[in-house]
Amino acid sequence: MTLSYHGRMRPTGARRLPAAIAAGAMAIAAVSLAPRPAAADTPWLSVSEDGYASFTVPAAYVQANAGQVSQVVVEGNFGPSSTWAEFGLTRRGDVWSGVLGPLKPGLYSYQVTGDDTKGLKDPTNGAGVASKPLWSTFLVAGDSARLLADAPQGQGGKVETLTYQVKKQERSALVWTPPGYQAGDPKGPKSYPALFLQSGEGQNATDWLDLGRAKQILDNLSAQGSMEPMVVVISGGDGPADDKELKDLRKAAADKYHVLRDPAHQAIAGVSEGGTRALRAALTKPNEFAYVGSFSGLLADSAGRADAKAINRDVKLVRLYTGNVTDPAYNATNRLTKALNRAGIRYEFDGVNPDAGANWNAWQENLVDFVPRLFRKVSDHGPSAGHGPLKGEFTPPAAGTTPTPFVSEGGFVTFETTTGFTDAQHVTVWANTAPGGSWLRIPMSREGDRWRATVGPLDPWFYYYKFIVDRVSVKDASNPTKVTSEPTWSTFLVSGERSRLLSDVPAGQGGKVESLTYRSTVANQDRTALVWTPPGYDPDRAEPYPVFYLQHGSGQSYTDWVEMGRAKQILDHHFLDGNLVPMVVVMGNGNVSDFNKELLDNIDPAVRARYNVSSDPSRQALAGLSMGGGQTLGMLKAHPGRFAYIGAFSAGFGSGAGVDVAAINNGTKLLRVYVGDVTDFVNPSFMAGLTTMDNLGVHYEFDGVTPGPHGWDVWQKNLIDLAPRLFKR
Repeated sequence: MTLSYHGRMRPTGARRLPAAIAAGAMAIAAVSLAPRPAAADTPWLSVSEDGYASFTVPAAYVQANAGQVSQVVVEGNFGPSSTWAEFGLTRRGDVWSGVLGPLKPGLYSYQVTGDDTKGLKDPTNGAGVASKPLWSTFLVAGDSARLLADAPQGQGGKVETLTYQVKKQERSALVWTPPGYQAGDPKGPKSYPALFLQSGEGQNATDWLDLGRAKQILDNLSAQGSMEPMVVVISGGDGPADDKELKDLRKAAADKYHVLRDPAHQAIAGVSEGGTRALRAALTKPNEFAYVGSFSGLLADSAGRADAKAINRDVKLVRLYTGNVTDPAYNATNRLTKALNRAGIRYEFDGVNPDAGANWNAWQENLVDFVPRLFRKVSDHGPSAGHGPLKGEFTPPAAGTTPTPFVSEGGFVTFETTTGFTDAQHVTVWANTAPGGSWLRIPMSREGDRWRATVGPLDPWFYYYKFIVDRVSVKDASNPTKVTSEPTWSTFLVSGERSRLLSDVPAGQGGKVESLTYRSTVANQDRTALVWTPPGYDPDRAEPYPVFYLQHGSGQSYTDWVEMGRAKQILDHHFLDGNLVPMVVVMGNGNVSDFNKELLDNIDPAVRARYNVSSDPSRQALAGLSMGGGQTLGMLKAHPGRFAYIGAFSAGFGSGAGVDVAAINNGTKLLRVYVGDVTDFVNPSFMAGLTTMDNLGVHYEFDGVTPGPHGWDVWQKNLIDLAPRLFKR
């Protein structure tokens, strides 16, 4: 069964982010490296309805505010598990630009950075983050993010600032009051339960609004009737760190707001260290809060000293949340659950969130799950849909003990440098880990005399990467794989059904790849091609084999379809699955001034001289990617019918001038064309080529875009689709 990797054309109309966007409860003044001119009229960011983010940063603005730079990236929570990552922009004329996506629905934060250290706030986006002056945010709409959108006008609660004293020092917190809340005498007739929501170390209370979307979540849950009316008090990471400070905050809230003071109507929750404080409050003083939530809390072993009987009697809910193995709380939660079990303390576990680590994307989901459970009876006490069990602690191999990358269960990949970069300042791993196979740079952390990063979960597929050390590309010396045309790249495979066709078949069951040396009269030198012959290839077979010429792109060579395109694995699997007509596949060197002459006068005769292949055009096929796709279409126009099967990957048809349409249609049994989505820079010219062919009356097949950029993720899928179609008509 052949997997389908194509999608129908989707609308690509973009919506521009306005120059001023409501940033939540507070107006935020953004700052940059230097005083900047007035905000530009043209937004730097546009987001299409289907989640593609297009960045266009004026080069003049970057130079004026950051000086001359050699690279510009957009840093944001774009990586796997919503981890922070860098998306490199390309200098095109007067702008640095790039398209990333499709992004899943959700809230994204970002800043623009030149040469690793020179950060810039997008002056055209008013949605900022108070605690991170260089950050901007944008929301990708979708059903899964509907609670993050603004509630209908007039249906939301209010956020105010609460000032209070702690040890003669003035502190502040944010307070959300529900719709219909009436200010006035705190001793009035209507009082509300209270949730004290805490931040992690180094985080501000405003982060719950700017990054956690707490106001939108609470507003929407309230409008839906999915939560009890309550007052929510939000404190920063420098907030209540001990019993006295928490007591002062609770008193200040009760003095100003209609808040019920009894423990049965008080809840506490927090993220990271804030979650740790919430758990500690429940375990040490169980008669103060009836509801406790830990979002990536780091408490691991205090349960043994807790009064289990008092906790089970007085605390109605202890609910634990953790992300996947990239969350520092993952191992702590594993230890804590064991300790709670030993102590006999009742708790609930939301399960491991497979797609998020310790970040606001996860904590938004935690808040959505936790709040509806407060101050009411609920029937569902299990994990959220799609969440899984803890599977023991996650411990990557010790430094220097294994080749990298180390691929763990579930598609988590640990990268590690050698000890040669101890003096480096900024190290990232660049890989095709973004949506569709685009490229991101994941920051690595210094661990001893090496740099490390664990990334994931990655979908089963074939990946390629390199290290970027202080803006210099570096090969992973611990990975023996190589890419001849890109000496700093290394490769690895994440196994699974999705990547089965890219994996090695059992030893001895696949075809063979041999080198063929031929004389190039065009290049005036001896050159090499790689040739795949099918299992059981018989050089003396009475019926010659059909032959398929498969071409590479610009900057590549004849080795790329084997080293990067996984052509051998794809052809082997298709053959063993019974999907492939036995054929000989030739991957020649297309880096020549006259490709048609090279193929017809040099490569093809050399192949027929050595291999038992047919000279009948109806038994010959030609395909290529990018430049090779252009060469393929050029051959089709110049010699229509010479190859009965034609495939073009990420290449436009070009001009229709002088095209013999009748000869193409009569002599071509299959003309099938492919292109990536809007992240493939060839997409516009490709679509124009479809119009040209339609107007000319050229017969062709196009099954919609292949999701992904101008890269190998797309071209591998194109070969997977094309190869089984050859020589069957």
